[in-house]
Parts: sequence; C-alpha cells; structure tokens
Amino acid sequence: MYIEDSDFIRGNIPMTKEEIRIITTAKLDIKENSRMLDIGAGTGSISIQMAKMCPKGQVVAIEKNEEAIELIHKNKNKFNVDNLSIISGEALEVKDSIEPYFDGIFIGGNGGNLDEIIRCYGSKLKSNGKMVLNFITLKNLNIALQTLESMKYAVECIQVSVNKIKGKSYMISSNNSVFIITAVKIIKDVIV
Repeated sequence: MYIEDSDFIRGNIPMTKEEIRIITTAKLDIKENSRMLDIGAGTGSISIQMAKMCPKGQVVAIEKNEEAIELIHKNKNKFNVDNLSIISGEALEVKDSIEPYFDGIFIGGNGGNLDEIIRCYGSKLKSNGKMVLNFITLKNLNIALQTLESMKYAVECIQVSVNKIKGKSYMISSNNSVFIITAVKIIKDVIV
C-alpha cells in the first residue's frame, strides 16, 4: 500500500515526494519483519511508508528539527503505525542510543555530516543490508559515492526526474531531479 502525498500532514517541512518514495522504498527491499532506519526523517513520509510495509518489523526515525518531529508524531497517529520509534536529535549525537542491526537504512537528510553518518550507521547495517540515499545536489552525491566506494559497498545510482502535466494547457511542471543511491553492504568471507 503506497500513500499519496496529499494524505500526509505536511507543515513547512520538506517531504520525499510520492514517486521518489515508491522507488526509494522498493530499492530498500522491505520485508514484513524488516528492521529499518530513517535518518533525517522530515515529515516521516518514508518512515510511515516503511512502517506500513513491515507491520511485523520495526522502523526507527531520527530527526533533529522540532517542527518535523511534531509532524512525524501526527503522521504516525494518523496512519496508526505502532512499529515506528521516533528519536529526537542529530544523527551523530544519538548514535549510541541506536541499537544495531538494521536490514535497511534510508538517508534523506544529513546536516552536513554525510561522510561520518554513512560510516557510523553503516556499522549498524546487517551484512547484505541495503543503504538507500536520496540527493538533489551533486556535492552530496559525490561525497556519498566516494564514501561508499571506500567502504567497499556494491553501489548503484539512478537519477529520477518527475514531470507532471497541469492546467488546461497541459503545462509541464517539474520537481527537482533526485539521485537515488542503493548501496549493499558486502562482507567478504575471510579465508584463514
């Protein structure tokens, strides 16, 4: 069940749009009992979607913005998801309170500490788990690709552009292009 953008309580906080949310959650390969992490959760659109997809699992959302945290709580109540825990704080400051291991990790926001966040939370990802990251800037895309490459993850990157027709003249309206990285944590067998 995918949730439409208009169903979320929004406020002034950026939200991962529906089409990008569908691709992102599909790339995470969520199972009904998955344990998932959302870093920089914003309105909670990805967190809520993941929680709906893994009803027997658990989703942890990390967010530092107080208005966003209120929105996540409101959306959690609206969509009646009991398997979502909300952690208030900056990702690197709350890292010690986040128990490993996750089947999948989504990074949507990073507050300028992207390299550190990927490395820190990569250690909390299960072997063969997936980390999916969304970016609209080439700078963050480059940082993420270099970091993941240095960590020996198997990496795929796609660029998605969503254009919608609106009005009587069918004018095309475009959202920002989004880069979606899917990185798989591969642990090589150690030969003794």
